[in-house]
Amino acid sequence: MQSVSVNDEVIRPTKIVCVGRNYVAHIEELGNKVPESMVVFNKPNSAITDILHSQIDGHVLHYESELAFTVASGKLAAVGFGLDLTKRALQSHLKEKGLPWERAKAFDGAALFSKFVTLPSEIEHLSLQLDVDGEQRQAGGVQLMLYRPEFILEEIARFTTLEDGDIIMSGTPSGVGEVQPGQTFKGQVLLEDRQLVAATWLAR
Repeated sequence: MQSVSVNDEVIRPTKIVCVGRNYVAHIEELGNKVPESMVVFNKPNSAITDILHSQIDGHVLHYESELAFTVASGKLAAVGFGLDLTKRALQSHLKEKGLPWERAKAFDGAALFSKFVTLPSEIEHLSLQLDVDGEQRQAGGVQLMLYRPEFILEEIARFTTLEDGDIIMSGTPSGVGEVQPGQTFKGQVLLEDRQLVAATWLAR
């Protein structure tokens, strides 16, 4: 099984539970409607990778940066930066036909994560920033979410068991785009103006 680092301990999540359409500006940039209830989909453990691909199986990948949380004893325990990679053209095709998104979202290599660090008590002040080749592409945080992390946890727990180490990805702010080979991606999790954790990837 693929693993992530939580406070320098190796953790192997059984699954990644993802929230879609959680920032209004991102909903608008993709031409979607604000959902009546929380949009949820899963990625398997095999989606986790430390290699940022620009294409997989001939599909151009789009990046979506997210605040990610690990779960322990039924609670949010740690926070990290996550990249949700999407086969956007395929996703649009599937959506048009009313079909599930898994082929566009749950493929091997579809999720990258920084290290995870202990979740601070001031969770409402958490935010993320993504820079590509030194230029800010995405920024946003808990205060812009339609569904806050605690609510997300409660809602997911209503229908599925969250094992210790499982990851919740809480949605992406506006500014998503294509991954280009050779680009350098730097993601940060911030508590107000203080960096909690960061990661850098070179796209292939």
